[in-house]
Amino acid sequence: MFNGLSRRSFQWLGAACLCCALSALAQPYPNKPIRFVVGYPPGGSGDFVTRTVGEAIAAELGQSAVIDNRPGAAGNLASEIVLKAPADGYTLLVGSNPYINKALYKKLPYDIEKDFQPVTLLANGPMVIAVNNSLPVHSIRELIAYAKKNPGKLNFASSGNGSAPHMAGVLFNSVSDLDILHIPFKGGAPAVQSVIAGDTQVIYGTSPVVLPQVRGGRIRALAITTQEKSGAIPGIMGMKEAALPDYDISFSFGLYAPSAMRAEDIKKVFDAAVKVLKRPDIRDKLATQGMDPAPNASPAEFQAQNLKDAPMWAKLVVDSGAKVD
Repeated sequence: MFNGLSRRSFQWLGAACLCCALSALAQPYPNKPIRFVVGYPPGGSGDFVTRTVGEAIAAELGQSAVIDNRPGAAGNLASEIVLKAPADGYTLLVGSNPYINKALYKKLPYDIEKDFQPVTLLANGPMVIAVNNSLPVHSIRELIAYAKKNPGKLNFASSGNGSAPHMAGVLFNSVSDLDILHIPFKGGAPAVQSVIAGDTQVIYGTSPVVLPQVRGGRIRALAITTQEKSGAIPGIMGMKEAALPDYDISFSFGLYAPSAMRAEDIKKVFDAAVKVLKRPDIRDKLATQGMDPAPNASPAEFQAQNLKDAPMWAKLVVDSGAKVD
């Protein structure tokens, strides 16, 4: 009798487990926390955007968010992690334009077009051009004139080879016919400290890195890197006002899903993201980092935008001579 009861118990237990499993499978997406993998360390712009927007997207979908910082290899490490995870919508990627890395690396452990589905752009913003306080320039025109009169005496700091600030410096050299030497650092914080110390003279940096030092009087801002002024960065002129109409570049962060994720689930994430990015509280939070929300009309539009920008990034990478592998 004991054995018979034991068998019946096991049969009942097995049936119960099967029912639970089928019930879980039948539940609509999402029914558990969503993991956002970001290829940047805590405290930076990418981390801030991921936490601000990712947590709001998950909440909009009725779930919690897990923010997974995986810096390394210019975001490739984070991309690999998402690619290796199940394509069930519970592991998503936050990163910059993937075509930068396509131009920067000879070989990538993933195929941009085949392995990832762009969902939407989350936020973008201009970078800030600033100089050491002892440098006798107070405008972009004066910086260009000084650099031409003093060839080989200026260098610019960035957060690393192939980074958006590096590309901003390369573009500035190109449109101004200059040869200001690039000095890469492992992150924006050491880059800006080098300008404060006078080891480098110019920096192209994201606003969270540069603006606190500008406001503290430790370095001097000349302009932002977009044509127009930014409401998120008041008091600093854009390039049109700075009389450099051929210069326009910004940095951005977007949301990406594995291409094998179900289309209906991608749409749920997209709809939630667009709704979140239209909220005034999210806009105000992003503004504290000098960024603006930038939702797309559709994932297809986001993909088209990335493809449109790809040749620009490829040219800048080639012009920079940057090599990372």
